[in-house]
Amino acid sequence: MTYSQTINEAAKAIAPYGQPWDGIDAASVARMRLQNRFQTGLDIAKYTAKIMRADMAAYDADPAKYTQSLGCWHGFIGQQKMISIKKHFGTTKGRYLYLSGWMVAALRSEFGPLPDQSMHEKTSVPALIEELYTFLRQADARELGMLFRELDAAKAAGDAVNTHRLLHKIDEYQTHVVPIIADIDAGFGNAEATYLLAKKFIEAGACCIQIENQVSDEKQCGHQDGKVTVPHEDFLAKIRAVRYAFMELGVDDGVIVARTDSLGAGLTKQIAFVKEPGDLADQYNAFLDCEEVDATTLGHGDVLISRDGKLLRPKRLPSNLFQFRPGTGEDRCVLDCIASLQNGADLLWIETEKPHIGQIGGMVNRIREVIPNAKLVYNNSPSFNWTLNFRQQVFDAWTAEGRDMSAFDRARLMSVDYDGTDLADEADERIRTFQRDAAREAGIFHHLITLPTYHTAALSTDNLAKEYFGDAGMLGYVKNVQRAEIRQGIACVKHQNMAGSDLGDDHKEYFAGEAALKAGGAHNTMNQFAA
Repeated sequence: MTYSQTINEAAKAIAPYGQPWDGIDAASVARMRLQNRFQTGLDIAKYTAKIMRADMAAYDADPAKYTQSLGCWHGFIGQQKMISIKKHFGTTKGRYLYLSGWMVAALRSEFGPLPDQSMHEKTSVPALIEELYTFLRQADARELGMLFRELDAAKAAGDAVNTHRLLHKIDEYQTHVVPIIADIDAGFGNAEATYLLAKKFIEAGACCIQIENQVSDEKQCGHQDGKVTVPHEDFLAKIRAVRYAFMELGVDDGVIVARTDSLGAGLTKQIAFVKEPGDLADQYNAFLDCEEVDATTLGHGDVLISRDGKLLRPKRLPSNLFQFRPGTGEDRCVLDCIASLQNGADLLWIETEKPHIGQIGGMVNRIREVIPNAKLVYNNSPSFNWTLNFRQQVFDAWTAEGRDMSAFDRARLMSVDYDGTDLADEADERIRTFQRDAAREAGIFHHLITLPTYHTAALSTDNLAKEYFGDAGMLGYVKNVQRAEIRQGIACVKHQNMAGSDLGDDHKEYFAGEAALKAGGAHNTMNQFAA
């Protein structure tokens, strides 16, 4: 609906008895409606789900059209990210937000900083989804408010050309509200618990929920040891629970990302229940590390399984966990992915130990033999040493080509001594094009970095503290923060405006007219940043 149409609708609404209410202006109502386009989290989930589905179809047609996101642990961080994207690229298309369970545990728990083991309050995750969208909606209201002020100034000046331009800009306004891929960890309990929490996610605005196949009460970060997976039926029940939550709430095209940790998980908590030979449970059990036994060698309390007429004893640890055969991780990942897509999932996430396109693409090609349009969400993880990994990949490739590598020590390639070499430059180029190349060669639809703003907050704070509390004093802030903000056009340099001061002034004028006591007068120090 255009701005003019919205005004006409508002004009009808403020005159329910034929005569408009005194002091209620249709244009002001229209502006507030446009500034608050999304009334509920479900409105957002339905809107953003359609965006993701369209983006997935576009990627299927052309792998160059992959999507990206950064993990954000606070509404303000997510808001500033999207404002920056609009400023630099003119559009938010293909750019999402990622909500990391790791960062919720480390930064948002009432217990204080926690490891990524699902010990944080489960409701803190939907609370962060709601917070992120509150800040994104405020970014819309702020930017539209600035456009309305420009429009009023153009009309007052009799500038018809600028008035027409601004009306068109308002009518074609692109919201900061984008899809969030939200991490529900291993579901925080059984399938019913997963379903209940998924509804909270969706009601807060999430159109996409990521869930992993670890044991809920044994959950570990994907890049740490000690991971324990569950049989497929347990995981598929949770995928179905999330799908039912989406459909119950009317978000029929909600997106589920099924994450497998099997590549780095060598343990399972239970032996799957087999109904018939060759079924999914039987395939899962076939990966167990077993030894053939007979009745005379049985120990007290041994657990046994039967396969093809043989009696097998799975290797069981003192923790009562069962061990998989070494070297089966990739096969288990492929089976996990195929089963997930066949039972309600839309996208895959394979947690790997390194960013290697050949490794990822090899598994995806096997999955696509069964599910031709299978595609991934991939974690461009800060847990990877990207510099060392890619320098070693180049080293290995050049060695295979027969080049003389005597000038390089493969174990020391992280050293600054190698900066500026042909090998380092080639590695950096491969890092630069990793997302594009992996989208084309390894089926990666969405690239994300889970914890980037955790690291940027730490780095920028360290730099400021070093300067401000050192010899630079106030210059440490002015030179490296405020002056940079002004020259780079960072909206937050006018922090009162960013926090909603101008929006509040607009509302005061709507509500009280000429009697409004506004904050944005001549004596507002923010006016120093107008130049």
